[in-house]
Amino acid sequence: MNPFDLTGRVALVTGGNGGIGLGMATGLAAAGATVVIAARNREKSLAAVSELERLGAKGDFIALDVALPVSCRAVIGETVARHARLDILVNNAGMSIRKPPETYTVEEWRQVIETNLTGAFVLCQAAHPIMERQRGGKIINIGSMMSIFGGAYAAPYSSSKGAIVQMSKSLATAWARDNIQVNTVLPGWIDTELTRGARAQVPGLNERVLARTPAGRWGVPDDLAGIAVFLGSAASDFVTGAAIPVDGGYSSEF
Repeated sequence: MNPFDLTGRVALVTGGNGGIGLGMATGLAAAGATVVIAARNREKSLAAVSELERLGAKGDFIALDVALPVSCRAVIGETVARHARLDILVNNAGMSIRKPPETYTVEEWRQVIETNLTGAFVLCQAAHPIMERQRGGKIINIGSMMSIFGGAYAAPYSSSKGAIVQMSKSLATAWARDNIQVNTVLPGWIDTELTRGARAQVPGLNERVLARTPAGRWGVPDDLAGIAVFLGSAASDFVTGAAIPVDGGYSSEF
């Protein structure tokens, strides 16, 4: 038996239509899973589904606004209605507003927290009874290097991503009895649309990242494929509550 085989499994990836989410979705699909892309942008999501199908995988799209609890609960229900089960939940959808901390409005703070943290929690809550009924499941929450380090211009984002790690540990502890493993992935500096924006805003960021990263490069979304398969498969059945950097050694460099 191949412990990494995901044939017959159903994975839901929020924000899976680009960047890190699509990299993880591609890895899960290549391992045999049916992958549901959940996001707001229909056109971009359908293009991602087509990309998965070109690899010979089964893909699907369900609309999701992760900032709305009712939408989070609905996407879980619709996934099960269409595919009869849910084995893997990847909470990847997120956002950031970059500015000095003293200048945020309460609404801006809430917008980031509701999207990055509350939405992930509601999705986990909604997935729990299904996975419990199936006698097992995998939840992969996406944190960040900002779960470890402070971000001078990303106070709400850093706060939400630090909280994701602690939330995952709490859920892992609570749901171990149900054979549900909950882990966090901490991506380093990955070349995505979001980080390209950061590079444009922060002079010298590219050079500093390259200088600190032992691997000597920015990551790419495909670098997240392997960890998604590992944490989504039987290979990680005794791994829960972990926060795993995928960062080319960035967090290990002094």
